[in-house]
Amino acid sequence: MNELRFPVGPFVKPILVTPELIDQWIQEIANFPKQLRSEIEGMSEEQLNTSYRPGGWKASQVVHHCADSHMNSFIRFKLALTEESPTIKPYFEERWAELPDSTNASIEASLRIIEGLHARWVTLLKSLDEADFKKTFNHPEHKRTFTLAETTAMYAWHSRHHLAHIKLVSGMC
Repeated sequence: MNELRFPVGPFVKPILVTPELIDQWIQEIANFPKQLRSEIEGMSEEQLNTSYRPGGWKASQVVHHCADSHMNSFIRFKLALTEESPTIKPYFEERWAELPDSTNASIEASLRIIEGLHARWVTLLKSLDEADFKKTFNHPEHKRTFTLAETTAMYAWHSRHHLAHIKLVSGMC
């Protein structure tokens, strides 16, 4: 079951952050919208309404979740870049995934959000210097601070993680 939940493995916080790793993570974030759309375009309605694991979200909910999660992360980046280690607002992603816009809406709106958001996010990420990637935000749910470098790594992983969920579904049906 863990292979279905974490098909690319769980996120591992990077021990050493190098400019090369940051460039790699930014490229993964940049590539995600195209990879996601490519994987989704061939899926049937049945596949979009299929869960990648027992008790997991439907493929369509995964797409909507990525839009929600990546929007939240982008805002956290902007807060960290414009405030001194701000405390961010957590959200209940599992509750968001059950709202009608995540359970009944077409995925096209979320795909467009992801495409536009990632274009802006990558522009922002490419403009940051080493000091910017060391900026932090406080996450009250996790009771710790996150650097922007770690968060970049996390969202590169998050993109791979959920793309793998979509691929699991496309291979099932």
